[in-house]
Amino acid sequence: MNEPAVRSPKMAVTRKDVARYAGVSTAVVSYVVNGGPRNVSPATEARVRDAIAVLDYRPNAAARALKLGSSRLLGLILPDNSNPFFTELAHAVEQEAEALGYAVLLTNSDGSQAREQAHVRNLAARQVDGVFLASVQFDPDVAALEVADIPVVLLATNKAAPGFASVGTDLREGARAAVKHLIGHGHTRIALAMGNTAAGGVDDRELGWLDALTDAGLGEGPIVRSLFTRAGGYAAGQRLLASAERPTAVFVSSDMQAIGILRALHEAGLTLPEDMAIVSFDGSTDAEYSWPALSTVKQPVRAMAQAAVSALVGQDKGTPSRHGVIASELVLRRSCGCP
Repeated sequence: MNEPAVRSPKMAVTRKDVARYAGVSTAVVSYVVNGGPRNVSPATEARVRDAIAVLDYRPNAAARALKLGSSRLLGLILPDNSNPFFTELAHAVEQEAEALGYAVLLTNSDGSQAREQAHVRNLAARQVDGVFLASVQFDPDVAALEVADIPVVLLATNKAAPGFASVGTDLREGARAAVKHLIGHGHTRIALAMGNTAAGGVDDRELGWLDALTDAGLGEGPIVRSLFTRAGGYAAGQRLLASAERPTAVFVSSDMQAIGILRALHEAGLTLPEDMAIVSFDGSTDAEYSWPALSTVKQPVRAMAQAAVSALVGQDKGTPSRHGVIASELVLRRSCGCP
């Protein structure tokens, strides 16, 4: 009876040897040894375990301990962790991940593509179990994670990206509903305060603003562009006040910008919503406690976090990648003229 061809006892059996004997890839051997992250069919698993027994394969204890030590860690890349919306989103992701036994490593790209890429490479090198990416790009480069076989879920995005699981809300429909509501208050000259995006292109919130105006047969109001910050909103508010034909209402692309606009209007002695009505986007806690309280399109933070964690490490892990769209909610307060 022929003995199986094995390496000399002086040479350690490797994962490649097991893969070759079982007729599978080294990744499949890793999935069997580590119990995931991907499922393996019972027949394939049996072949791999038989190969392990025959070849007396012993995984490197230190390497495996390192792998298991990082297997409960997830990466989260945000464009601005000082933005209340992203702060609340990160908190919700952390809570959902913790419920499944995972810790979250938070990084901040500061709206920079270069910093985002640096974080992608750093997280890949740390061999995290997965990464949540709220990218500054419409089509992010995650090649470093793909090479390391680390799954990615795109977070807070309203566009599907082929090959990626992603979750977000419909920015265009949320903006359209907000502007339609302002039109319902009788406003016919509605401005747009739009944040600058590193990715370039037209933001869907701008398209939603335009949709509502077009549907109502109204002309475009003025557009002021600034950073997605309080200071950016303050500068936008000053430019709106300097307009030759000052608008009676403004749709603002983020709560932070809207708070900056509120300051500019207060300093000018204007009264809201009588002199100018505002509806913003995001639905952060700051919107509720501004004065007057901001009417806002509330993004579904908790639902987005639940869906993202489920896709990365929960019950939807390993299922075909899809884009989940969760409806936003128009929350009406004093700034638009509602009681």
